[in-house]
Amino acid sequence: MSASAPSPAVVAPDARPVPRGEEVLTPQALDFLAELHRRFTPRRDGLLVLRRERREEIARTATLDFLPGTGHIRDGEWQVAPAPPALQDRRVEITGPTDRKMTVNALNSGAKIWLADFEDASAPTWENVVGGQLNLIDAYERRIDFTSPEGKTYALKDAAELATVVMRPRGWHLSERHLTVDGQQVPGALVDFGLYFFHNARRLLDLGKGPYFYLPKTESHLEARLWNDVFVFAQDYVGVPQGTIRATVLIETITAAYEMEEILYELRDHASGLNAGRWDYLFSIVKNFRDAGERFVLPDRNAVTMTAPFMRAYTELLVRTCHKRGAHAIGGMAAFIPSRRDPQVNEMAFAKVKMDKDREAGDGFDGSWVAHPDLVPVARASFDAVLGERPHQKDRLREDVQVAAAQLIDIASLDARPTFDGLRNAVQVGIRYIEAWLRGSGAVAIFNLMEDAATAEISRSQIWQWTHLGVVLEGGEKATPELVRQVAADELLAIRDEVGEDAYATGKWTQAYELLLRTALDTDYAEFLTLPAYEQLEG
Repeated sequence: MSASAPSPAVVAPDARPVPRGEEVLTPQALDFLAELHRRFTPRRDGLLVLRRERREEIARTATLDFLPGTGHIRDGEWQVAPAPPALQDRRVEITGPTDRKMTVNALNSGAKIWLADFEDASAPTWENVVGGQLNLIDAYERRIDFTSPEGKTYALKDAAELATVVMRPRGWHLSERHLTVDGQQVPGALVDFGLYFFHNARRLLDLGKGPYFYLPKTESHLEARLWNDVFVFAQDYVGVPQGTIRATVLIETITAAYEMEEILYELRDHASGLNAGRWDYLFSIVKNFRDAGERFVLPDRNAVTMTAPFMRAYTELLVRTCHKRGAHAIGGMAAFIPSRRDPQVNEMAFAKVKMDKDREAGDGFDGSWVAHPDLVPVARASFDAVLGERPHQKDRLREDVQVAAAQLIDIASLDARPTFDGLRNAVQVGIRYIEAWLRGSGAVAIFNLMEDAATAEISRSQIWQWTHLGVVLEGGEKATPELVRQVAADELLAIRDEVGEDAYATGKWTQAYELLLRTALDTDYAEFLTLPAYEQLEG
């Protein structure tokens, strides 16, 4: 008797039907996901163990260094593959989730690139996971015209004017509860990557572009090696040439900052650049050094700008590394949100974004992120002033930059302390963001800033660090669990007054309040807020 065929990925019985979901969850696509899962999930699981072991080592040593065993890579002569035409000019990139309205607006925004986000800007409801894939397919097929509830119509511009899509799947740590293979949940990273690649690789090649990806939450070059092996297998599986896939890696963890060259090397046939983030990077520093003493205590998150010495070391090393290896260096997010009703807020947002983007362009970055279409012209002007007609400035090798290992974690060089206002802001933003996330929204405007999951992570992690170390706030008040609970209770009352009884009753405010306190105050630190939050996410 012949062996039965391997089972495909199986949609969970409790997964709510998504309109037209069968167009994404085809038998062939589910077979592909099953192949990805069986080949690569065991390695993913092993790498998650290595993450925990490395964190335990940091807890013992309170330090990090460049890897002694990979010096030959750092000293070697090699380059990443040349960028394809669609990724040569990346001077402005807009980020956002893949809902229907954002898909149209981002593609039409005038940005060179749209980071189509299935990660931190998207709460992973089944509808968002499957519906986002449908929206991208519809965009490539030019059938995504959209009419808002207010009657405003959105339609795609001519193809030549549209942004190039670089899709961001979820990180390695998250699993997708709605899809299983052999009874095991499939990693969300493989679900998002697999569905997008399977359905769109050939379609994108026909459009003169390709399947391009942003890789989030990478913590080591071994994780980059895993992604590279996924790419090699996937390209063979669907029959497209090797090197069709291109990946930009977010250097948004402190451990990855010590392995930039190794990460590019592992992906060199598929690499197109590195990105310097902010909130996730700070979150990673707090997470890894949370119990290493007061010299690793960050002040209020808004007080830690990209001009802080340890952040300058990080960004300048990233630009030097990328240009040395022929890759693009992409700057971080301008999270400010313009207000079309408040000219003062609008003027301040534009000024801050201009200052941020002027600095990045001057430092040698080849492009940068914005969160709102109105900010695209502001960022573009900053890079136009430096680049002119050139697509990038990879010829600026930044050989003047020399970064020692200790500089990347020299938190004590900051002349600022946590404040009570910073604690309160962390509570305010944490509750408001988590509430929206639990309702299925991952990109949320809060206090004129566009926030995503990284915001909530740094907020609750700073509260955890400050309270567990008993940090004395500027002004003399001590950060304690009791103080945090009081601030959170006061904020909950203020929100109730602000939104009204009906909106409060139908929202997820109590759940958000309890989840923030749990992940900010429990003795056992949760590696990612989104793991316990996912257990409470409906849909």
